[in-house]
Amino acid sequence: MSGCAAKMHGYTPLKKYSPEKLQEDYDYLRDVMEKFHPSLYWYTPKDSMDFYFDTYRSALTDSMTEQQFGFRILAPLTTYVRCGHTSFSFSKSFTRFFKGVQLPSFPLYMKVWGDTMIVTNNLNRKDSILKRGTQITSVNGIGPQQLASTMFRFMPTDGYSENINYIRLSGAFPYYHRNIFGLSKNYTVGYIDSLSTEKKVQVPFYNPQADSSGKRAKGEKPKTKPPKRDKKERLEDFRSLEIDSAKNTAVIDLLSFDNGYGLKKFYRKSFKKIRKDSIQNLVIDIRSNGGGKVDNYTQLARYIKTGTFKVADSAFSNRKSFGKYRGRFQHSFVNSIAIQLFTTRRDDNRYHFRYWENHVFKPFRKNHFNGNVYVIISGPTFSASSLFCNTVQGQQNVTLVGEETGGGHYGNSGLLIPHVTLPNTGIRVRIPLFRVVQYNHAPKNGRGVMPDVYVSPTAYAVRHGIDLKMQKVKELILLSENK
Repeated sequence: MSGCAAKMHGYTPLKKYSPEKLQEDYDYLRDVMEKFHPSLYWYTPKDSMDFYFDTYRSALTDSMTEQQFGFRILAPLTTYVRCGHTSFSFSKSFTRFFKGVQLPSFPLYMKVWGDTMIVTNNLNRKDSILKRGTQITSVNGIGPQQLASTMFRFMPTDGYSENINYIRLSGAFPYYHRNIFGLSKNYTVGYIDSLSTEKKVQVPFYNPQADSSGKRAKGEKPKTKPPKRDKKERLEDFRSLEIDSAKNTAVIDLLSFDNGYGLKKFYRKSFKKIRKDSIQNLVIDIRSNGGGKVDNYTQLARYIKTGTFKVADSAFSNRKSFGKYRGRFQHSFVNSIAIQLFTTRRDDNRYHFRYWENHVFKPFRKNHFNGNVYVIISGPTFSASSLFCNTVQGQQNVTLVGEETGGGHYGNSGLLIPHVTLPNTGIRVRIPLFRVVQYNHAPKNGRGVMPDVYVSPTAYAVRHGIDLKMQKVKELILLSENK
């Protein structure tokens, strides 16, 4: 910690805020959420939400650090909203303080789903027992399902679509475990050995200071600075096209629908190439696509859809300006102009985004793809990506393969998603400004878009690095060609 302190004079994450200061921040956040959040009571009734607001307010009786306030109070509170775009993040000072710093933590990264946890990486490199592929049955006496359900209470979702939380745990289990359960000197870990016998072992926490002594493990190569990559290589990390002419298949991998990746130009070049090569099978991999700009998803859909479509049955905001709150809202000036220019107040006293409710999108004629389309989806398929799934699902030549999306099928809250900075702690909370009910939406049951062909993880696939979803797509392509 002392090395970090030198980076930022006067700031320490160990600072404790008085109950009065925390209450001020909390009351400010509640006021903002009740006024601006368009879906505060969408899945949690007002009387229940009021109960949670009051419960966590009454818990502010002692001083807390920023981390404690965030994970003990704000994380569970925002999770009760059941909006995947409503979440807290630490202050800018907190984030800068820990940038590039490894913290002590639970040592195991694990692939988590259902009642199964499989080790994918052990930060304690000298541990010869809990290796990649080992099945974990408990941590400090808590089994996989109870661990997951406990940590899910601190993670936001769209409605009840919790598949995304399994992916979050799988990608950052040590982070969530440390922040939710705290740090232990040792952990009692249950596991299945090579003889299928359940055993327990004591493992120490991961200590990055001990691990970074400068000594390399036997056979380990010295670390070298990675070479600089050109813009084209960096862009291909987020969107790429691969064509296998022998298998008559093209694979488009999209990690984001955000701006900055030249997506519209990428679409044009890709579908032109696909047409010229007479490709009949197209795989669109959006299983890790967290969303982005709506017009980037509609542009892609126009190359695939055979009929017209809209984005939303309704898209509205509660307010058209930020008033006295504008100093705390991110991009308040620009967002306020956008709401005033593009929305109309209707009989429900809400401000409706006319374009997304009314505009009819037509399929592209040039380079339109009419072959078989396979869309790979999973928990991180979120926001604009779930809108894309809703748009193309049900078309005869389109098959969704994988797992339930994290983004809601009925709709979600988004379009403009600024964060609000709390006055005392500086903690930031994302507040979406628009509720979007999808065009030709599914029933409001709180679930994500369901795949047409479900593919679950398996312990064997995790151990051996097998991509089951892509494997299934290849099987479907082969099956269609043999008909």
